[in-house]
Amino acid sequence: MIRSLLTFASLLLAVSPVSAQNIRAGIIGLDTSHVLAFSKTLNADPQKPEVMGVRMVAAYPQGSKDIESSTKRVPEYTEKVKAMGVEIVPSIEALLEKVDVVFLETNDGRPHLEQLLPCLKAGKPVYIDKPIAGSLVDAVKIFDEAKKAGVPVFSSSSLRFGADTQAVRGGSIGKVKQAETSSPASLEPTHPDLFWYGIHGVESLFTVMGKGCQSVKRSTTADGKIQVVGTWEGGRTGTYTEGKGYTGKAIGEKGEAAVGSSAGYDPLLVSIVHFFRTGVAPVSPEETLEIYAFMEAADESKRQGGAEVTLKSVMDKAIAEARR
Repeated sequence: MIRSLLTFASLLLAVSPVSAQNIRAGIIGLDTSHVLAFSKTLNADPQKPEVMGVRMVAAYPQGSKDIESSTKRVPEYTEKVKAMGVEIVPSIEALLEKVDVVFLETNDGRPHLEQLLPCLKAGKPVYIDKPIAGSLVDAVKIFDEAKKAGVPVFSSSSLRFGADTQAVRGGSIGKVKQAETSSPASLEPTHPDLFWYGIHGVESLFTVMGKGCQSVKRSTTADGKIQVVGTWEGGRTGTYTEGKGYTGKAIGEKGEAAVGSSAGYDPLLVSIVHFFRTGVAPVSPEETLEIYAFMEAADESKRQGGAEVTLKSVMDKAIAEARR
């Protein structure tokens, strides 16, 4: 299903990395705590060896325009990043004149496509924080536009880079036959249910299961929490359940292991820096789009009273709308 969508690997390998030894990074959107964590690590003195030479030098504060939990953070976070030596600029265009690479950090996924386009036009590689967009349609458009521009982008939750999850991804228990993950899932009415925060647990689930999810069914647990069961090719199953913490378990050909724990932001940041230096994304567009199709299909299953919904059906619909 996703094979027919976009083939980005060859493009990313062909893209020239940011060649400067010292890379100037910029932020769009100061309405998430991620910007404080990233800026603190990049602008530390001395720097950690893994991020050596990359500095956060400028930020455009405007993020969400109407989500209160985001807008109320901007004044405080603006002052905090200024105190770390980050220059505040009045527009995205002004930001792009001062930086080599971009962290698109706006907490609200809806404006991401609009905010990304000038970065692509300027040829700046971009890390797009979760959620990649406010809809599956916009997520498809984002990768289409990046491919057209020949500019590398990627998006991921920090939960992908937890040590236990990465070990299983790397084959520690062989091919995973079954997995379950859990994370908080606070909702934001402007986004599909799991886009806003459930993405963390869903990202962990796909990190260990990989691509190939065919359908999902959504239900609720006995205590009213969201539960989504996905069926992968070969009859493998992966389950996301809303919960208080970041936990999970994977069962593979060689045993089982804990997965889904949080390792903070630094492992993600190290991966982003490597992406900026090489031009090669650590997560393929195909996998990211399948993750968001899983979450969109979960909403469709909810609308249909818990019916099984194929990822192909929601992806085909999104592609048709995105490219109309």
